[in-house]
Amino acid sequence: MPTCRLLPTPLRPLVDKFYRQHRSPMRSQGGDECWVAQDGSEIVAALNLRRAADGQWLTGLFVTPALRGQGLASTLVAQALQMHPEPIWLFCHPSLLAFYQRLGFNLCHALPAELQQRLLRYQRNKALIALRMH
Repeated sequence: MPTCRLLPTPLRPLVDKFYRQHRSPMRSQGGDECWVAQDGSEIVAALNLRRAADGQWLTGLFVTPALRGQGLASTLVAQALQMHPEPIWLFCHPSLLAFYQRLGFNLCHALPAELQQRLLRYQRNKALIALRMH
C-alpha cells in the first residue's frame, strides 16, 4: 500500500507535475497543503487543502487511474483530515456524493461567502454540489 504524507512546500511542483502527467486540469496554489500517496518515490494520488474562512477547502483529489477503486483516495483524505479538526468543505460532481458521505461529508447549504462565490462561478460550467465535514 502506498504511503500518505504531507508534501514539504518546496516539493509542491511535484504535485502539479503529477496532475499534468495525467492530463488533469487540477493544480496546487501557493499556500496549499499538498498531500500525496507515494509508491516508492512515485506520486500515485494527491489532494490539496486550502485555507478558507474558518476551515479548509479540499481540492484536487486525484488518483492514478490504474489504482482507483482500491481505497487509496479514502486513505489519503483520512490521513490529511486527521490534522484538521476545523470545518472542511469541498465541491464535487453529484455522482461522487456517496463516496464522500462514506468519508463523513454531508451536503452543505450554507457556505462561507468566499466559497459560495466560487461555487456559483464553477456551477456555470459544470454540475457541482458543496459538502462539509465537522
